[in-house]
Amino acid sequence: MREIQFREALREAMQEEMRRDKDVFIMGEEVAEYNGAYKVTQGMLDEFGPDRVIDTPIAELGFAGIGVGAAMNGTRPIVEFMTFNFSLVAIDQIINSAAKIHSMSGGQYSAPMVFRGPTGNAGQLGAQHSQNFENWYANTPGLKVVVPSNPKDAKGLLKASIRDNDPVIFMESEVMYADKGEVPESEYVIPIGVADLVREGADVTLVSFGKMMKIANQAADSLAKEGIECEVIDLRTVRPIDFDCILKSVKKTNRLVVLEEAWPLASISSEIAHHVQLHAFDYLDSPVVRITNKDVPLPYAPTLIEEILPNVERTIEAVKKVIYKA
Repeated sequence: MREIQFREALREAMQEEMRRDKDVFIMGEEVAEYNGAYKVTQGMLDEFGPDRVIDTPIAELGFAGIGVGAAMNGTRPIVEFMTFNFSLVAIDQIINSAAKIHSMSGGQYSAPMVFRGPTGNAGQLGAQHSQNFENWYANTPGLKVVVPSNPKDAKGLLKASIRDNDPVIFMESEVMYADKGEVPESEYVIPIGVADLVREGADVTLVSFGKMMKIANQAADSLAKEGIECEVIDLRTVRPIDFDCILKSVKKTNRLVVLEEAWPLASISSEIAHHVQLHAFDYLDSPVVRITNKDVPLPYAPTLIEEILPNVERTIEAVKKVIYKA
């Protein structure tokens, strides 16, 4: 094991897969000459050349469509969006082409490709650049949606995503690119659709994913000092969701809190709450509680951002609510 940054783990995953398979290439805005907007692709142009590390115009619909066509013809593109907010421009190619071509062609075509880039809030970027769309993509049959929370998972899951025969939405976070974590030096792949039981506990199940795992872990540490033991689950993927892992934990703790950075309506947390009450209702000693963004566009003022986003204090309050039934 060695400690590397989140961006370095992503880069290693792409480099290893591009060395392993000549059909893997990356395309997107500033991925080549500029070494990536967040330096994820630094040095890759020098190693693989302009045929496999391709700068594109600022035209997400166009280069996403080129990626889909390339995938249908036997390659494995990695399409980078500078932010998933910009993927809205390309959503027709993602949802109506990449996600549906296998089904609509009767299995004659597939689109083995990865759409990757940052998601969610990253400071004072305004309402249009601070959104979470994992629930949009998770609601689309034909797509897989991956949201890693640490460098080790980021590398293993990205390698699995590149090798997958279905299109994968791979969501990162701008505020995590410099985060460091232990990553194995040896070859490894983390399967898509398998959650990680990060912390065992007997009192309440706390489920999250992506950068919200930092808040979940901080809240669990704080609650442990008060004698409340949280069982913490990192989903890692939100399509498919590892419901078996969640249900097993809820049947043990009898309580569930779900934490996510997204609007509350039709969210990942609401789907988890529905599934648990449907399949583990008799085990629940308290209603499921969700922690989400407030249901408004994200403001620009930092004080208002803090008011709207999930935080440690709200998470601790939610856990105590399901335990003490306040």
